[in-house]
Amino acid sequence: MAAVNPSSPQPTLAPPDHALVAETVRTKLPFRVELTKLSPLAGDASNRRYFRLELSGGPPPTLVLMQLAAPEAFKQSEEAVSGVQPITELPFVNVLHHLVKAGVAVPALHYYDKTAGLLYLEDLGDVTLAEACVNATSRDTPDLYRQAIDDLVRLHLRATFPADPGCIAFGRAFDEPLLMWEFDHFIEYGIEKRASRLLPEEDRQAIRREMRQIAELLAGQPRVFTHRDYHSRNLMVQGGRLRVLDFQDALMGPASYDLASLLRDSYLSLDEELIEELVIRYLEGRAKAGAPLDRLTFMRLFDLTSIQRNLKAAGRFVYIEKEKHNDRYLQFVPRTLANVKRNLARYPEVAALRKRLTPYVPELQ
Repeated sequence: MAAVNPSSPQPTLAPPDHALVAETVRTKLPFRVELTKLSPLAGDASNRRYFRLELSGGPPPTLVLMQLAAPEAFKQSEEAVSGVQPITELPFVNVLHHLVKAGVAVPALHYYDKTAGLLYLEDLGDVTLAEACVNATSRDTPDLYRQAIDDLVRLHLRATFPADPGCIAFGRAFDEPLLMWEFDHFIEYGIEKRASRLLPEEDRQAIRREMRQIAELLAGQPRVFTHRDYHSRNLMVQGGRLRVLDFQDALMGPASYDLASLLRDSYLSLDEELIEELVIRYLEGRAKAGAPLDRLTFMRLFDLTSIQRNLKAAGRFVYIEKEKHNDRYLQFVPRTLANVKRNLARYPEVAALRKRLTPYVPELQ
């Protein structure tokens, strides 16, 4: 197990050199265009920044420029990873090439300036799945999520088989140590640093024992290529179709993980009946593709995976506030923990975990 937990604040980046970008646009891209404008785009909590390049002289009219804070550091995942594997290629580029071969709808990479740490990408627009669904109130929400499920079935199967040893995702996995690292991340940030006090050691060990039972269950499942962050802010809606972003941390994991990321999202709340319909749609899609899963077993696994995924996400939001001094994700903690509360109440086997967590997590009370 090799865990990476970058905790230093994101470095302040100077904007990319306009003259360098203009020269690259004019001479290095597979089409003849000129740069007319370079504008910053809203970023996230990552170690990269984005800009929109407005172009003249022919299609495309725009590109997105990804600027890496430190190209060498970006070879390491921002999340913890499990497995020891030499990284000689930028994970974003490595995984992108694999997904292109698998027929997954990812942005085209037109040029990578390794020296400057600049990637010239296809512009997928500004409308995320979350925005298109208007906080799950849009009449288009069910159809867009059905499409997201169908795309996930294809991603899981086509990106998994055949295995590609050249793709870094196949050298790392959601094993028990990594799943426990994510649980511990919640204990450290979602409980202790959030409340500015340490757990009593007896309670800490009791909580970890209950969490380990879930980790062991998930780690023992058959593994598929797992996006790891397949949710409404990493799916773009363009021309009525979905495109996939932020896949550089992909690894091998249980099929339920991406489904939990999508349907138990921190950024919007889907209707429970729609969630059940979408889980069944996922299972039916797999069955049609010759990769069936038992429905009742998987539904339970989906809920237990959601507990793990949501606890990790809640801890991550506090981590971003404490370590990166960015508090805009704290607003999503209550919704994320509401998902945890709902699923903890469903299964007697996690009643002990619920009892142990409740005194320290107000949202579970």
